[in-house]
Amino acid sequence: MKLTSRLAEIVPSATLALTAKARALQQQGVDVVGFGAGEPDFDTPAPIKQAAIQALEAGFTKYTPTAGIPELREEICRKLREDNALAYEPAQVLVSCGAKHSLFNFFQAALDPGDEVLIPSPFWVSYPEMVRLAGGRPVFVPSEEKEGFRLLADAVRPLITPRTKVLIVNSPSNPTGCGLERMELEAIAALAVERGIFVVSDEIYEPLTYDGFRHVSIASLGPEIKKLTLVVNGFSKAYSMTGWRLGYAAGEKPVIAAMTTVQDHSTSNATSFAQKGAVAALRGPKETLQEWVLEFAARKDRIAQLLRRIPGVSLPEPQGAFYAFANFSAYFGRSAEGKPIDGSVALSDYLLSEAQVAIVPGAAFGSDAHLRFSFALSRERIGTGIERVAAALAKLC
Repeated sequence: MKLTSRLAEIVPSATLALTAKARALQQQGVDVVGFGAGEPDFDTPAPIKQAAIQALEAGFTKYTPTAGIPELREEICRKLREDNALAYEPAQVLVSCGAKHSLFNFFQAALDPGDEVLIPSPFWVSYPEMVRLAGGRPVFVPSEEKEGFRLLADAVRPLITPRTKVLIVNSPSNPTGCGLERMELEAIAALAVERGIFVVSDEIYEPLTYDGFRHVSIASLGPEIKKLTLVVNGFSKAYSMTGWRLGYAAGEKPVIAAMTTVQDHSTSNATSFAQKGAVAALRGPKETLQEWVLEFAARKDRIAQLLRRIPGVSLPEPQGAFYAFANFSAYFGRSAEGKPIDGSVALSDYLLSEAQVAIVPGAAFGSDAHLRFSFALSRERIGTGIERVAAALAKLC
C-alpha cells in the first residue's frame, strides 16, 4: 500500500526518540542521566489520584460528552476567570487527550492547504509537524539568543503574507524557557488584530515561572485579541499528570465547535475517570505546586551555574518551564576518535555514548547551535550529569 505523501515531510519527535534510547540503555543497566524528558519527576498529588480511583470504583468508566464532562469544563472556566482574567462559558471549552491533542484538533479544523502558520523559532518540535499534517505551511519567526529568544512583533511583521492565517505564541517556552512580558504581548496582539491573524496561545507551562516573572495570557489583553485567540493548556506540567493525557482549549464557539467535530471522529472523549482527577486538580490546594516551583527554581539556578562554568558555553536565563537551552557551538568542528562533531545531533550522540548523558539536540527545535536540558530531575543528578558533560567535552580535540 502506498502511504500518504504528507508523511514524507514529517520528522519523528526527537525528544521521544531520545527518551526511548536512554530508557533502552537504562534497561541494560547503564546509569544514564536523562536531561531529555519534558515531564516533572514528581508524583501526581494523592488527592488527584484518589479522585480517579473513586471514579473507577463508582463505575465512572463509560463514554462522556466528546467535549468533556460538564463539571470539568465549568472548573476550567473558573480557573481561566480567576487565574487569567478570561471569561469563557463551558460551550467555549474542549477537553482533549493532552494539550498536544488540543493543538492537533485546532490545526485540523483551521487549516486549508497552503495556509501559513507563523512559528517562533526555536520551537517545540511538534508545532511544524502538526501544521504540515494539516496541509499547512510552517513559517519560522527567528529570535536571538542575545535577546533571550524573545518573540518580537517586529520580527513577525515582515513574514506576514496573504496566506498567513495563524501565529503561535508559547510563553513560557519549550525549549528556551523564555517568558514574554506584557508589553511584548501587547505589541504582538496589536499586530494580530491589525492584520486579522489568529493566535494560538500555548500556555501549558503557565505556573512554572521564576525570578519574579509572571505569566500573562495574550487573550486577556482586550476583547479584540480574545476573539482572535485560542488558549491551550492542560494538566501534564502543573500537576505532573503527563500519562493521564488531559488538556483543554478555550476560544470562540465556532472554533471550539469545529475542533469538537474533529475530536468526535478521532478519539471522542478524553478518559472518563481521568477527567474526575482533573476536577480534583483544579479544586485542590496550590501548596504542592508552589513547592514544586520553588524546587524547579533551585534546579534552574543549579544547572545554569554549572553550564556556564563549561568553557565556551552560553545560556540565556530561563524565566519559566523547566528547560535550559544552552549554546555549545564552540565545540563544533572538534572530533572524538576521528569522528567529527559537526552539529548538535553529533554532539548529543557523543555525550550519550561517552558520558551516558541524554540531551536533546537543538537541531530538533530549529537551532543547531544549542542543546536542550530538562531540569526536571534532582539537583544531585543535575550535578552528576553536567560533571559528565564537562569531562566528555574536555576529551574532544
